[in-house]
Amino acid sequence: MKGVYIFLAEGFEPVEALAPLDVLRRGGIPVKTVSIGPERTVTSAHGIPVVADLGIGEIDLYGEASARDAMIFPGGMPGALNLSRCKVLTHSLKAHFAQGGTVAAICAAPGLVLSTLDGLEGVDFTCYDGFEDYLIAKGANHIPEGCVTDGNIITGRGPGYAVEFGLAILSHLKGEAVAEEVRSGMFLN
Repeated sequence: MKGVYIFLAEGFEPVEALAPLDVLRRGGIPVKTVSIGPERTVTSAHGIPVVADLGIGEIDLYGEASARDAMIFPGGMPGALNLSRCKVLTHSLKAHFAQGGTVAAICAAPGLVLSTLDGLEGVDFTCYDGFEDYLIAKGANHIPEGCVTDGNIITGRGPGYAVEFGLAILSHLKGEAVAEEVRSGMFLN
């Protein structure tokens, strides 16, 4: 998998998908949205239809991955649950993570999607309140902050932190200087 992808499932939280998408594109990252369903149009948890750039069958889910390749998972219900139930996606996630690829999840997605990974002992994370037990059971450490980065794992707490989550991903992929430039351009300083 060469690239940066935001995966969309029916019932996703729109701000958690679109705010990071906007931030990453402002930072020069050619991120693409990917529908995991049979159609490119995916309906959010709030009834907002979004047309994904690609369908899941249009990307190489099993190619080589590096820390500059990222799989991003918005939360929302039942979106995060639908992501976690997509066997093709979770199998690819495991391979991607094992190869050192970056994974980022926000809201319910850290608990429901990232908990499918092995090797999370001692990893710091955050998520939407009530979804932390899934990762705690894997030996991870819950930190109730807006965004937490631990190695190649980036997590966000919820919709109010969607822009910060995007900036954390951007900083990880392109450096803090680029993230600060985008932050300043968005009048977030």
